[in-house]
Amino acid sequence: MTQSSRQKKRILFVHQNFPGQFPHIAEAAMKAGHKLAAIGGPTAKGIPGVDLRRWVLNRGSTPGIFDPATRAEADLMRAQAAGEQALRLKADGFVPDLIIGHPGWGETLHMSEVFPGVPQMLFGEFFYRSHGADVNFDPEFETSTALADWRVHAKNLGLSLAYAMADVIVCPTEFQASQFPPAFRDRIQVVHEGVDFSRARCRSGARLKLPDGRVLDGSRPVITFINRTYERLRGFHIFMRALPGLLEACPDAEVVIIGRDGAGGYGGSLKGGQSWKARMLAELGDRLDLTRVHFTGPLAHADMIDALSISWAHVYYTYPFVLSWSLTEAMACECLILGSDTGPVRDAVTAGETGILNDFFDVPALTRAMIAACREPETFVQMRRQARESALSRFDRETVGVPNWMRLIEDRLGPAGTGA
Repeated sequence: MTQSSRQKKRILFVHQNFPGQFPHIAEAAMKAGHKLAAIGGPTAKGIPGVDLRRWVLNRGSTPGIFDPATRAEADLMRAQAAGEQALRLKADGFVPDLIIGHPGWGETLHMSEVFPGVPQMLFGEFFYRSHGADVNFDPEFETSTALADWRVHAKNLGLSLAYAMADVIVCPTEFQASQFPPAFRDRIQVVHEGVDFSRARCRSGARLKLPDGRVLDGSRPVITFINRTYERLRGFHIFMRALPGLLEACPDAEVVIIGRDGAGGYGGSLKGGQSWKARMLAELGDRLDLTRVHFTGPLAHADMIDALSISWAHVYYTYPFVLSWSLTEAMACECLILGSDTGPVRDAVTAGETGILNDFFDVPALTRAMIAACREPETFVQMRRQARESALSRFDRETVGVPNWMRLIEDRLGPAGTGA
């Protein structure tokens, strides 16, 4: 493909929170000479050089609607609002050669009607299941019932229609791909979007200032844990229950917990508005030495990398769900990974080679693993190095993620543009 023909190509990105997962892919597409437009929701930030059209809803969900239909109605409302913006783009002369979208909010549903025949590459983040994934995984907090399971199944209505229109479904990991029904699997390409490992690397001499003013430099054992919002789906309760045994056995160990305390998160809120931090502090009581357990709140990315740089072990637990970027960044920082033996983690960590994996619910096993990390750090030096090497070979944005995405994009762009 010549540069002149590339310059005629037009790509439309559709994502409620554009650029979302696509910023570096969009930038690479512009660098390759393609013209870009995007459709996003009211909070979409945009990228310089991309014609962004934001949709706005003029109504909310129908009061009293049949409960399992709530998600489908919302998806269709967003689909119509996004479709109206697509019609405006078309009226302004922008007809794409390729549509790249995230169908999670319904916005891609009408793109094939506005732009018939235009190939679609859709992000395959997750396909909901009532069993075998994040739902009904943790019996402490969930009870399977037919109605509840059917409600989970109904969340796939919009996704199923969107993926039926897709030419390619791009899943970041094998586990995420495995959640899709057989009818879609021949369209799936497993390509991770990549993480910026030029910034995620172990920093010599790193120091982390704690909320109480003290500074940690890694000269004593430091255990790190990250949740965007403290929650059960990412193993916050398991981690907290494992701490008393660690703190007793390793009196010089410090624990750094990064994230936001409050409602929300993938696992949902607790009844009565109680936060997960409050719930676990109440459960553990005086068994937890809070002079050595530090809740930092959300950190700037550079400060998070400093925390990972001084970490003697990083704990990453998750239900069978979407893999977090924080795990790959911890690997890139040469952390000793102590992970849950669940599908998403196995996609990134090889047990005994690039990390230690234990059963998600085995609290004593996690305690023992953290104690070993603090008492025998020299045992895990090679494992730490291999973690970074593995992360670089599979998740680096510059050398793996963006190039692989661009190959998929170029494979689906014809030799001449369809746009005016």
